[in-house]
Amino acid sequence: MVRPPLSPEDRERGRRLGALLRAARGDRPPAEVAAASGVSPEALRKIESGRVPTPAFFTVAALARALDIPLDRLVADLAERPAGSALSA
Repeated sequence: MVRPPLSPEDRERGRRLGALLRAARGDRPPAEVAAASGVSPEALRKIESGRVPTPAFFTVAALARALDIPLDRLVADLAERPAGSALSA
């Protein structure tokens, strides 16, 4: 099965997801969050930087749990468009 290419919207949502997770991590070391979530430090780095714009659901859920972010809040935050966004709704 061939995966279709990601849209600009998918890539932007991935960047926003990474920024939200990075902000929620705050001063905690990435290795600590990675260990608490069961996600590798490299995977966490790639997600936070937006290099993995569509991480698996269970990866996001594990990170949200480790960072004490309710999934519904994460979804709501990702659904909001930043001011001045050029992406269509």
